[in-house]
Amino acid sequence: MDLKEIRYFAQVARAGSFSRAASELRTAQPALSRKVRKLERELGIDLFIRHGRGVRLTNAGAVFLKNADAIDQLVRRTGEQMQAQDTAITGHVALGVPPVAGVLIGPSVVERFQKDWPQVSLHVREGISTLLQEWVLDRRVDVAVVHNPPPLQALSTIPILTERMVLIGPGKGRRGESKKQRESFRVRDLGDIPLIMPSLPHNNRRLLEQSAAQHGVRCKILLEVDSVMLTKEMVRKGFGYSMLTYSAVQDDIARGEIRAYPIERPPLVSTLAITMLRETVPSPFVRDLIAKVRETVREFVQRGDWEKGRLSA
Repeated sequence: MDLKEIRYFAQVARAGSFSRAASELRTAQPALSRKVRKLERELGIDLFIRHGRGVRLTNAGAVFLKNADAIDQLVRRTGEQMQAQDTAITGHVALGVPPVAGVLIGPSVVERFQKDWPQVSLHVREGISTLLQEWVLDRRVDVAVVHNPPPLQALSTIPILTERMVLIGPGKGRRGESKKQRESFRVRDLGDIPLIMPSLPHNNRRLLEQSAAQHGVRCKILLEVDSVMLTKEMVRKGFGYSMLTYSAVQDDIARGEIRAYPIERPPLVSTLAITMLRETVPSPFVRDLIAKVRETVREFVQRGDWEKGRLSA
């Protein structure tokens, strides 16, 4: 088994066909097929199910793809570290961000980091918080910004901001607008509302379910949607209500497309935190990346661009 076989396999998995992967790799399709077949023989298991339209991963193939990414990144980092010269700090760092927070702070963090560390390659990956934590544990990202991280022994977590969750519904005059004129909702009220929420173990869903269980409430989950953008669109169209951070909908509220209701008694609070492996000794540029994330969040809150956000001590 060699690294080229692993990289060829990963390219085919992402492309969904040998012909498309061969074109992207600029290699002959028969040679690519032989490499992947050789890898399957060495592993003693099929990684793909071949069909007329291309290929799809077997269960074993999906597991191997996850490890293939980690192997490729480890080899690349090792090579960069060995080639580093005394005159310049080089390397690679991967930062994981959730969708909304990533859009808010990502461009500023990247701009500042590249200015101070031009020899260090920065890889930004987006995912939901539970997935980001898995990536940290698998060493697929070095640092991740996550919402409401559960305590894990292997991870070190630094809270950077808190904000209250809000119930969101259609804007005034839109289909599905609540007929009851009210300014807020209690947790006990959520059992009567058709909700559009991500599936478990998404951290927002876990936060809602835990609070509802504490108050003897059974949530009425109308739809499970794992995309923030799609959830907001479903709410705009009047399909139901959802629960998000205020920052996720502040622009939609300003346009009158969505209305936000505070959740009272008790309020539901979302924590934004930075997490990384506890056993890792971060390099100077990783420590600086963490500092830049914290600095950027602080500036956004102080300028009022992160409405309702409160900096952690």
